[in-house]
Amino acid sequence: MTYGQCTVGNHVYYARFLDLLEETRGEFFRHLNATFLRWQQEHDLLSVELWLTEARKVRLIFAYRIVNEAGEEVLEAETVHLATSTTEKLKRLPPELIERLRPFVHATASPRVKPPSGTTSSP
Repeated sequence: MTYGQCTVGNHVYYARFLDLLEETRGEFFRHLNATFLRWQQEHDLLSVELWLTEARKVRLIFAYRIVNEAGEEVLEAETVHLATSTTEKLKRLPPELIERLRPFVHATASPRVKPPSGTTSSP
């Protein structure tokens, strides 16, 4: 890992793990002599949906759903984000931010789609 891939506290920045996974998948497909470019040329478009399931205290929870052109669900995911100071101590979200996010918080589902299975919410 490089310095730029780490947090102030010298930990791997969480999003960088996705880069590592992507690089590994790419190597795997190259090993199969079937690169991502080959699959990309099949032109399968994806729709990505995003909504908040929680925005309070020190926590933001985002939910995601990806569907392909046929409307088939490809992926459901949830990421939990904790607000911290530069010294990595938990820090409350600013009240103004929570208020701005409030219209986008949906306990279990996007307002446009059925609730993804396995999505959780906090009371």
